[in-house]
Amino acid sequence: MNRPYPLPCLCALLLTGLLAGCSHGASDAGEAAAPAGQVAVTTAQPVQRTFHHTIHAWGSAMGDPHRARTISLAHAGQVVALQVAAGQTVKRGQALLTVAPDPLARSAYRQARSALTLARGELQRTERLVAQRLATQSQLAGARKALADAEAALAAQHALGGGAAREIVDAPADGVVTALDVALGERVAANAPLLGFTPAHALVAELGVQPEDGVKLHAGMAVQLRSVYGAAAGFVGTLRMVGQSVDPQTHLLPAQVALPAAASATLAAGTALDARIRTADFTAWAVPRAAVLHDGQGDYLFQVEHGHAKRIDVKLRSPDGDPVGVQGPLDGRAKVIVLGVYELHDGDAVRESAK
Repeated sequence: MNRPYPLPCLCALLLTGLLAGCSHGASDAGEAAAPAGQVAVTTAQPVQRTFHHTIHAWGSAMGDPHRARTISLAHAGQVVALQVAAGQTVKRGQALLTVAPDPLARSAYRQARSALTLARGELQRTERLVAQRLATQSQLAGARKALADAEAALAAQHALGGGAAREIVDAPADGVVTALDVALGERVAANAPLLGFTPAHALVAELGVQPEDGVKLHAGMAVQLRSVYGAAAGFVGTLRMVGQSVDPQTHLLPAQVALPAAASATLAAGTALDARIRTADFTAWAVPRAAVLHDGQGDYLFQVEHGHAKRIDVKLRSPDGDPVGVQGPLDGRAKVIVLGVYELHDGDAVRESAK
């Protein structure tokens, strides 16, 4: 005959079952967790890649000195109107300023015009005398020469501005007024500079580079440029010239970069520029930026070798961007540790986890 279990016995059996279940759950959790002493890490495969060594420089967009010009007049005068300001963009034929000729130029023009009228009358009189055989051919030739000289003198005075009460100076092409050298009402001498002018699409970048970098540069190198201000897209220019003497004010070597036409359409003269000059190509290991560390011994990273972290000392050659370029004795078949790297020491046991 079966005897029923007392209540205390039933409680004991239930407690034993619960403890057994908890022990089994703990065992499963222990199997899912990393073994004691292992660090969970995320890895990436290093690959060989070509990088570009660059030199950083700063500067600004300026008018091309080979195409910029100074506008002046061949005669003296007085500025009676200013239609533009320095830095203004103008179109071909647009009025820039108005100059009233010098009174002496006006007087010389009137005298030349009177001399021309006299020479014409004298030629007509000489021709009538020759027809009446009262003048010689030599006298006729002299009258014709006098007329030609009078015409040339009037043309010269007209070119000097004496023939107009006011002379308007027009823009010779589409471009920018880079400088205004006169003021309203100012009297200017012949050939004195009135304003500076740079044609459109005629900008260059004037840069300054460290003197020790000058030997690495030569004309024809590609230069990546962008405006320091704003989010405008960058553009590529060509290094035109590298100076051989240090600027006493900036203590830098001057360098000049030819800009593409597209840059001149978006940049204003004087815009500050950030430039990176590509000097040489080299091959290095491309690794994620987060994988590279630095301590008192220099740059280093960790690779996974037989389940352990192995420190590899490297040299960071291309620090810009991500991935970065490093050189060192890396094993191309071993993965580089990216996440979890700050917790590691050389020789620590690691366990790769899914990304």
